Amino acid sequence: MRDQIDLLATVTVLGVLEQGYFAMQVIYARRKYKVSPPETTGHPEFERTFRAQANCSEYFPIFISLLWVAGIFFHQGVTAVCGLLYLYTRLRYFQGYAGAARGRLGPLYASAWLLWLLLGLALAGLLAHFLRPTWMAALVWPLQLHGAW
Repeated sequence: MRDQIDLLATVTVLGVLEQGYFAMQVIYARRKYKVSPPETTGHPEFERTFRAQANCSEYFPIFISLLWVAGIFFHQGVTAVCGLLYLYTRLRYFQGYAGAARGRLGPLYASAWLLWLLLGLALAGLLAHFLRPTWMAALVWPLQLHGAW
């Protein structure tokens, strides 16, 4: 069983580490710009870092859910590669947004495209899973009529 989910588990752990990295960057920005919790406003660089981390955190549950469904029902390897690409685009998004608000746009579109791709893979895998008995029945039925099955 483990060899069927090892890549998904690895991408999940890398995603959690990335989320931790983003959270640490907010802590460093708070210290650098002297913005005490629970404040979320202050220096523009702090606000961009905080917003980038919040945006990445908001999409993380969607990403993890799609990663596992697509990986289990479609193909673990393809899904893991998509997951790694997604994590890379989110890192680029975070870095771009923290630097300048316009720097987030390219990686934002790329990460959104990858989420749509993961959704498509998940849906394709689920459809194949639930329709497989129907396909088999459609193939076997003509053989049953002729007594060959």
